[in-house]
Amino acid sequence: MNYRISTEPDARLRIDKWLWAARFFKTRSLAADAVGKGRVRIGGEPVKPSKDVRVGDLVEIEIERIVWQVRVLGMCDVRGPASIAQTLYEETEASRTKRQQEYERRKTFHEPAADMHGRPTKRDRRVIDRFSRGD
Repeated sequence: MNYRISTEPDARLRIDKWLWAARFFKTRSLAADAVGKGRVRIGGEPVKPSKDVRVGDLVEIEIERIVWQVRVLGMCDVRGPASIAQTLYEETEASRTKRQQEYERRKTFHEPAADMHGRPTKRDRRVIDRFSRGD
């Protein structure tokens, strides 16, 4: 298949379509939903799914509480393989280090409720109530 990537400075594409083509989201509707919820910003401003993104724009994408900061390098209106999708953007160095730190934090994080199985017992309920009341 022919994947035409436009790197012209005046090239533009809808943000939801670009996010889908760059493989940040599996479907275009998921991309549009994330944009609609304010999890995607262009130049620091929240946008609508119909907003055009241009080559050179700085896009912030929040996926599962991890923020990607990428500079748009190209436009492609079809979804291709990952090797093609990675040529559409370049992640900033600050974003890359913050993402790596978050991944490391998540590896070592212990979920407090992981030890609990099923409904709390009567004793567990008393402990929970004592903490929630602040006794």
